[in-house]
Amino acid sequence: MSGLLRRFFAPRWQHRDPAVRRQAVARLDVAQPQDRERLELLAVDEHASVRQAALARLMDPAQLMRLKVEHDSPELQARLLVLLIGQPGAPPLATRLSLIEEIDDPTLLSQLALHGDNQELRLTALARLQDEDILIHQAIENNIAAVRHAAARRVVTEHGLARLSREARRDKQVIRLARERLNRLRENAAQTEAQRAKRERILEALEQHAHHTWEPLYAGRYRHLQREWEALSDLPSRAQELRFQEASLRCRKIISDHETQHQALAYADRQRNDADAARRAMIEALEQDLASLRQQEQITEQDLASLNAHKHLLANRWQTLSDQHAPDAETSARYTRALTELDHINHVWKRLEQYTPTLNDAWYRQNDPELCQALQALDWPSELPPSPLLKQVRHYLADDRTTEPDDRQTARFEDDLKELERLLERGAFKQASRLYQSLRQRSDMLSEDQSRAHQPILKRLGAQLSELRDWRNFVAGPKRDQLCQTIVELADNTALSDSDLDRRHRQLIKEWKELGDAAIDRELSTRFRSASDRIHERLGPWRKAQDEERQRNLDARVALCEQLEILLEHSDANADPDALRLIRDRAREQWRLFSPIPRGHGESIGRRFSHIRHALQTLIDRRAQEIGVAKQELVEEARRLQADSGSASRRADQAKVLQHRWRKLGRAPKGEEQALWREFRGLCDNIFAARENERDDRAQRAQEHLDAMQALIERIDAWQPSSSDEASTLDQAVANAEALEPLPSGRRSEGMRKRWMGIVSSRRDRLARLALSEEALRWQRLGPLLEAHRHADALALKGHDAQDVDSSLAPGETLDEAMEHAHEQRNKARHARPDDDYIKAALSRSRVHLTLLAGDRIEREDEPLRLAIQVKRLNAAREQAYSRTDELHDILCDILATGPVPPAIWSREVIELDRLLTQLADASPPTS
Repeated sequence: MSGLLRRFFAPRWQHRDPAVRRQAVARLDVAQPQDRERLELLAVDEHASVRQAALARLMDPAQLMRLKVEHDSPELQARLLVLLIGQPGAPPLATRLSLIEEIDDPTLLSQLALHGDNQELRLTALARLQDEDILIHQAIENNIAAVRHAAARRVVTEHGLARLSREARRDKQVIRLARERLNRLRENAAQTEAQRAKRERILEALEQHAHHTWEPLYAGRYRHLQREWEALSDLPSRAQELRFQEASLRCRKIISDHETQHQALAYADRQRNDADAARRAMIEALEQDLASLRQQEQITEQDLASLNAHKHLLANRWQTLSDQHAPDAETSARYTRALTELDHINHVWKRLEQYTPTLNDAWYRQNDPELCQALQALDWPSELPPSPLLKQVRHYLADDRTTEPDDRQTARFEDDLKELERLLERGAFKQASRLYQSLRQRSDMLSEDQSRAHQPILKRLGAQLSELRDWRNFVAGPKRDQLCQTIVELADNTALSDSDLDRRHRQLIKEWKELGDAAIDRELSTRFRSASDRIHERLGPWRKAQDEERQRNLDARVALCEQLEILLEHSDANADPDALRLIRDRAREQWRLFSPIPRGHGESIGRRFSHIRHALQTLIDRRAQEIGVAKQELVEEARRLQADSGSASRRADQAKVLQHRWRKLGRAPKGEEQALWREFRGLCDNIFAARENERDDRAQRAQEHLDAMQALIERIDAWQPSSSDEASTLDQAVANAEALEPLPSGRRSEGMRKRWMGIVSSRRDRLARLALSEEALRWQRLGPLLEAHRHADALALKGHDAQDVDSSLAPGETLDEAMEHAHEQRNKARHARPDDDYIKAALSRSRVHLTLLAGDRIEREDEPLRLAIQVKRLNAAREQAYSRTDELHDILCDILATGPVPPAIWSREVIELDRLLTQLADASPPTS
């Protein structure tokens, strides 16, 4: 009840009847805040007439804009437009301008720009518009020129400017402005497109260049493309910039790799040249040393030791260089000759050392025959200068055997006196004593005057020799006592090890022998010898073990030499230099381990091992040089293979064969191996890169074939032939598809083939049905000719003379050869007049055949004809290709040739024949 009362006593502006609420609007006072709020509520009423009445009472656009935010309506927008465009009762212009700055509705702004009462208001509203279509509308329809021009200037797109130039008929300035900006925009677009196309062309050329192998003009081509890229004024896109950076990086890598390879080859060449120069310098130094040795007046042990030390250093340096770069044959031969000559000198010097005691003893005893025999056995080479001892012996024999003139004997005697004085000054007692005895004997052979002149000098030197002898005895006496006491203590010392005892014993004996005959004492000699014998007896077992060990080491060295000699005698022509180097290094280590060896064998076995090691090094150098030459040939083959124009896959397979051959060859000298390998690897990388490029090209072509096949499938799938004459289009499409074969293997290709076969089959079936329909329609157009034949048949059957029908009675149709022949047969049959049964059977056979072709149902009584026709069709199809269109054409020719047909038979058959032909004519597939 309370709700009913509330509705009954409610205010009129809240009445449920819209008419009552509309009437209540007129009673509300806008000046009253409460009524103004009620008007605002009614301005958003659900009924349009109430809203319109309430909005008409509101005069504040700001108030309406607030309402529009929450409750928009067409009436509200219309009232707001009326207030803003300057209708009577509208607020001042400044107020309206400030309110327009807050409006975002493009429709309202467009209406303000079109209907505003002030140009400034229209321009303000136009400035708030952003939609180009509205701007174009303003530029065309606004009735203020300034507004039109302002709107036209804000149209920026090509489509908008083109539309504006077409539709702006009332303002030529707008048209001119639009056309100028459109032309300028198109020119800019053309320039931009040209720049883009040029940049794209440069980018494609750079990408292709990045996939090419290095050539002499590669870097110049890259710099040219880079300059062209940098010369373009427009900015590239991010994708283009990334492509450019990637292609540039690949180009710079190829250039850097080539420069690195070139530098490596140049460095290897410099190393090889430096090694050859170092070898030549070493050989020249060794040859110069040998030449200097031959030019000396005499050879000393120090000279020979210095030469051997030099030779040892050169051998180590030669081996190091040979491991890096193999020497050439000429340099190796020079080195071998120099070593052979030095070994010969060492061998001669060793023989001299063996005969030195004999020569000294015979010279001391002045036994000339024994001296001559020793010199003959020594066989000292004539090209070598003699040793000091050999020189003195030769001078001695020359003085005894030749009768020199007095002046030459005197000169020789004076020279020997000077030599004796030098020996005394040096303290060489033994040599001075021998020379003094020789001078005393030779002084008797001089003349009396010469003897008187030299005798004082000889006596003075003899006195100096006696003083030297006394001094030696004075110095040697305490030394002998000390040595004797030391060796006795050493013999009694049992704490020393055998090796230390032997070392100190040898040192004492050496010092005792160095004293010679100075201060010689029998008792001291006996004590020293007794103590030495005791030490020898004590060291007997140890020395025996040492001798056995030395003998084992000697046997091991001999066995090592024999093994190496066998290796050199039966060296493999394809031996691996690395394996030979390993054998050389291990042999050198084993040689050092097999030490010491018995005295007297070191020199001979050392020379033997030195010869073997030199021969082994020569073999290593020769094999390394052969491998280097073979690998250089492989590099040349790889270079020729890279330049070959054949298939990249075949060249890659051949490169793999070259790599296999490279691995089987072994290692060249270290420096050459690295340079050759870098060059060979670079060539192989280029070949494999070409194969990858070819694969990429093949994949790209396959993808292009797939895309082309897909496009062809889509085109033929969308194509619906409307005439059988369009069969050539399908044949061309099939030829294009066959040209795209073979497609890459995959599920996509199989799916495309299946879809293509289905589409082709469908289109061929459609063309065949179109051909059948066209043939049936063509028969229908032959109706006047058939009707003329039927009329002539009727006249002939009634007894009139048979008349021939002219083929020109078929308007617009030209009879083909078969139809023309059937037409002539029909005219001839009209003269022959066959019986009605034959005509009836012929028409029945044609009807049944046509029924089979149309796929229609055959009556039971026509089954024998159906079987006969099917057998005929099978035989015809086996002999030649026989389409359904050809079959229908033959049936129609048979119908045309059959005659004369009685009207009764024709009226019975014509209905079915027309139905079947109409069915075939209407069987053309609908266009999808």
